[in-house]
Amino acid sequence: MERIRKRKHSSVKPPKSTTIAAVGPPFLDYLRPTAEECLSVRDDLLSHHGFPQEFLKYRNRRMRAKPYQNTQQLPEEDGEEIETVLDGLVRTVLSQNTTELNSERAFASLKKAFPTWENVLAADSKCIEDVIRCGGLAPTKSSCIKNLLSWLLEKKGKLCMEYLRELSIEEVKAELSLLKGIGPKTVACVLLFNLQLDDFPVDTHVFQIAKTIGWVPPIADIKKTYVHLNHRIPADLKFDLNCLLYAHGKVCRRCAYRKVDRKSKEETDGNGSCPLLAYSGCSTVT
Repeated sequence: MERIRKRKHSSVKPPKSTTIAAVGPPFLDYLRPTAEECLSVRDDLLSHHGFPQEFLKYRNRRMRAKPYQNTQQLPEEDGEEIETVLDGLVRTVLSQNTTELNSERAFASLKKAFPTWENVLAADSKCIEDVIRCGGLAPTKSSCIKNLLSWLLEKKGKLCMEYLRELSIEEVKAELSLLKGIGPKTVACVLLFNLQLDDFPVDTHVFQIAKTIGWVPPIADIKKTYVHLNHRIPADLKFDLNCLLYAHGKVCRRCAYRKVDRKSKEETDGNGSCPLLAYSGCSTVT
């Protein structure tokens, strides 16, 4: 008797950046950081370093977007063109697994070689690779950018992502998570810096600091840390705290994620002792 084959039904996997969030925060019984602790760390880092200049333009734009903010106290943008969402997304893709200097060079080189995103889409992948090679992982990033532009043109009919400004945080995550090579950290950076929405990207600097001062359990990986910190940190502190932790992690040898020798570990960031040392000994309620 002939066997009847069962037809396989295709299934759509949930977007990767929302898969973890869909089951809720991973460490519900882990009660750090508290809102008070987040505020205290923000204030201590701000007093210690001042606000990082590299993020100041994004901070001013966020403040201008608040209807209750006294914008007369903010400096003018001096005719500076506000970065588009698409530019911000590609810039973040180019920043993956490389230094800030190299990623900025790669983005500048890309924009110089291809004045429009239509030019990038029409270009041969090898040409794009050669242009962005200084940023590292050129084949992977070139493929990601080409896929992004092709998807965008097919979906929206034009190479523009300003429509994301009308979506909620979860809608943006669901939208961008459909794209290969666009991970949770990249999406979170676009949310925070280009869309002025409250999210908390976790890179290696923030991840290491969070583990060092006990904001996540020792077993936490970077993905679960992202979900946990977004659940625990108050929305109105996410931007400042993220910028300050990132900037602090780059200069403080005590908090650096890279391996350093014993002498280096005893050094500080050159501006007094590390302001986060007081938090590493805090007790954790589990």
